[in-house]
Amino acid sequence: MSHTPPSGRPALKPGPTILGRGSYTEFLRIGQILRKETVGGALLVAAAVVALIWANSPASGSYFALRDFKIGYAPWHLELSLGAWAADGLLAIFFFLVGLELKREFIAGDLRQLSKSVVPVAAAVGGVLIPAVIYAVVNLGSPDTLRGWAIPTATDIAFAVAVLAIIGSHLPSALRIFLLTLAVVDDLIAITIIAIFYSSELHLVPLLLALLPLGLYTYLAHRHRRFFGLKAPAAWLILLPLGLATWALVHASGIHATVAGVLLGFAIPVLRSQASGGPDAGPGLSEIFEHRFRPISAGIAVPVFAFFSAGVAVGGWGGLGNALTDPVAVGIILALVLGKPAGVLGTTWLLTKLTRARLDSSFKWIDIFGVSILAGIGFTVSLLVAELSFGQGSDHDGHAKVGILAASLLAALLASVLLGTRNRQYRFAEEEEKRDSDQDGIPDVYQQRVAES
Repeated sequence: MSHTPPSGRPALKPGPTILGRGSYTEFLRIGQILRKETVGGALLVAAAVVALIWANSPASGSYFALRDFKIGYAPWHLELSLGAWAADGLLAIFFFLVGLELKREFIAGDLRQLSKSVVPVAAAVGGVLIPAVIYAVVNLGSPDTLRGWAIPTATDIAFAVAVLAIIGSHLPSALRIFLLTLAVVDDLIAITIIAIFYSSELHLVPLLLALLPLGLYTYLAHRHRRFFGLKAPAAWLILLPLGLATWALVHASGIHATVAGVLLGFAIPVLRSQASGGPDAGPGLSEIFEHRFRPISAGIAVPVFAFFSAGVAVGGWGGLGNALTDPVAVGIILALVLGKPAGVLGTTWLLTKLTRARLDSSFKWIDIFGVSILAGIGFTVSLLVAELSFGQGSDHDGHAKVGILAASLLAALLASVLLGTRNRQYRFAEEEEKRDSDQDGIPDVYQQRVAES
């Protein structure tokens, strides 16, 4: 018998719950990633600060001479400046990890379930569209500056995670997973934008030739996944040369070379071979490679790129004022600080209304708002897109980077204030629950698992 409320209208069934805790395995894995990205975020910020100080010091000429120093083999289109090597080469390692992470999430992670993937994916799309629209509106009258519309679309994983780790140790794990997934999908959208809108003149011959080492790389990785998982030197000696050949040919084709990093990440198998012992045989090759390459990406590749990219000669307070009043910087700041939260939070809220879903009871809408502000930290990929939009060293490139740095700092401060307050409230609640459980003699199993991880 159906229940009818006093109003006479039938009761509505409760909608689905979104952004829940997820599986405990996923919780542990995300926790490991966050700890490594926290260190990488600290190195990233330190490298950017050193670059800014050096670029605005009396010895600034030596910084720019180092950044613009060229090295490489010209006949292969690889005679590049150190700054270009960092942007095209080292960032390919970062995007290789993005490819690994995305493929694993959608094949073996919690996001293989549509009910769990639709919210962060939709939020990432909203967090890309709204900032792009805001930037375009601010720069609508200038075709030269309008080219930078994609600069404020990306979220910096390492920087944002480092801030969250410092001020959000007691926040629900689902929020951290939401931010990490949002940022990874965000990066995929960004690399797609780079491939479509920021590639130079396309050369089909090297692009078609790139399919040969990429195909062989994919075949070997899948055919001998157990071998490459157990024998690290074999992966370096066999797969790495094929990956470098793919990268070089994609670079020569005119498509930005970081796209090769994502393709190589997608080519690595996620699931274990049944012949190697089934589901209990150990981690898949994708997870093994993630553990091997994340320290290289977080500890070397991204900080070195930040060092060569963040060094902007401001030119004193007057130069800083001119940079911050440029429509390029104004559009970036408004897009990252206001557009990102509006896109992420607005899309998530709209999705819950359309599906009659509700947030998991472990957190509130104010927590989503805090994380959406944190998503406004657009650093690594934003700096890359700024260089692709205006050319490294141009006035607009410098002003764009000032805008990126200012917006990222402002977003980090605002998120720290809001999420820091929420973190204290969650800490007090946890302490209260622990006291109650101790009095009742009931162990808090979940907290025990968290402590062990």
